Amino acid sequence: MSETTENKQQEEVTEQTTEEVTNNTENEQNVEQTELSVEEQLNLKIADLETKLQEEENRFLRLRADFDNMRRRNQLDREASEKYRAQKLLTDLLPVIDNFERALQVEVSSEDAVSLYKGIEMVYKTLIEAAKQEGLEVIPAEGEVFDPTVHQAVMQENDSEKESGIVIRELQKGYKLKDRVLRPSMVSVNE
Repeated sequence: MSETTENKQQEEVTEQTTEEVTNNTENEQNVEQTELSVEEQLNLKIADLETKLQEEENRFLRLRADFDNMRRRNQLDREASEKYRAQKLLTDLLPVIDNFERALQVEVSSEDAVSLYKGIEMVYKTLIEAAKQEGLEVIPAEGEVFDPTVHQAVMQENDSEKESGIVIRELQKGYKLKDRVLRPSMVSVNE
């Protein structure tokens, strides 16, 4: 009996040892799988964060470009506003200038009329000088090639001494403010 009991005990110990080895192996495999899954999870999280970072960087660059464009547009608007600040006033003064020029074309003979004429002439010169300082320019017309961007043809005449398309007469002066036409010159053009 003792041998049988010993054999049984040995078998039990062998079984326990085998079970322990098997359990230890399984535990080691589970730990490795857990470590792999944690590593995989971390890699996935890193990839996700890198994607989000890239998206935020792109968003930042787009916002910065929009801001730069807006700032540039505002700067151009301010420059144009400053450059053409007198446009409305000068446009309103053009008929006044025309009336002064008509008044200065009148022939005067009496001494009182000459004094009045000189006063009108002084006011006219002062007005023209102030307008020039703001950038008002007369558009040249007579003898120039007809340019539809600055001339308005209201008549055609036939003058054999001049080439076709040349402005023969200026009926009303045209003006521009710096590079912007305020009023085109009304002209008569040679056929």
